[in-house]
Amino acid sequence: METTVLGRTGMRISKLCLGCMSYGSSKWRPWVLDEAEARPFFEHALEAGINFFDTADIYSLGASEEVTGKLLREMANLDECVVATKLALPMSQGANMRGLSRKHIQQACEASLRRLGIDTIDLYQLHRLDPDTPMEETLGALDDLVRQGKVRHIGASSMYAWEMATALGISDRRGLARFATMQNHYNLLIREEEREMMPLCETEEVAIIPWSPLARGLLAGKRPALREKSGSTRQESDGFTDFLYDQDSDWDVVLAVQEIAKERELPPAQIALAWMLAKPFVTAPIIGATKLDHLKDAISALDVVLSEDEMARLEAPYAPHPVKGMGPAALFRESRRLRESRRLRPS
Repeated sequence: METTVLGRTGMRISKLCLGCMSYGSSKWRPWVLDEAEARPFFEHALEAGINFFDTADIYSLGASEEVTGKLLREMANLDECVVATKLALPMSQGANMRGLSRKHIQQACEASLRRLGIDTIDLYQLHRLDPDTPMEETLGALDDLVRQGKVRHIGASSMYAWEMATALGISDRRGLARFATMQNHYNLLIREEEREMMPLCETEEVAIIPWSPLARGLLAGKRPALREKSGSTRQESDGFTDFLYDQDSDWDVVLAVQEIAKERELPPAQIALAWMLAKPFVTAPIIGATKLDHLKDAISALDVVLSEDEMARLEAPYAPHPVKGMGPAALFRESRRLRESRRLRPS
């Protein structure tokens, strides 16, 4: 498999990243695969040359990190792998089991290292921003982890471009470790990041590793219509898809993908991924797979080259969207608003 450099880090990664949210414990989400079911996905990914794996502490409340770490230690040469995980989202109802305070960052990192069974995390990412913690404290705590050898590089996930620019500026002024990656929401149905975040990351040499490149299965032809369920366990239980993709124009894009897929006699997923892989600012999309065919389609997409005309046809139906995908960041803000409203409420 072709490899590429992850931003300024010098680390070489496969052009696809295996997202490990799908592996851990079915007790967390009914569509998540337990260790035995996850094993064939890691075997196939490694055999195909994938060396980049992304998980998070909140996935299966730690079990995803445990499964990911165990299977990679058994099957792979960890020196050749790039293991990424994330923190910030609530791990329990405990007051200090979430967020980006120095306390939680240090504790979360130690817990992730134990679950993964490794000495150093290659890429440690903020899952979302925490409005209760100053960016300076968060970046300082992350820099400490890098200096201590517990983390090699740090990354960010969905945020506004001005927030990313602010963080990079603080790191540069203070000589702190800077974000090497941006894991953002980007696919044929959501292209708002092309306006500001992508040019910013290109200028700053920050690697872009998008999540949901297939729009949670929509672009893979998993639904008969925009607002109809596919019948899969995840689609039936996941209301986030309907929140993210709810414009009539979204289905026009899906139909464009299906039309070209029919002409090429290829699965729609390969067409949608080939479009993303053709974007020069995309480093490596993060692929989620609960069926081996999903993973095989993603790997095969690396060999699909679209013409300029096909690229234009895929992009033509797109209509602007409100920014979506910040997701749990809104929960942090709402939590703070509720605390403040209680504090200000007359007794």
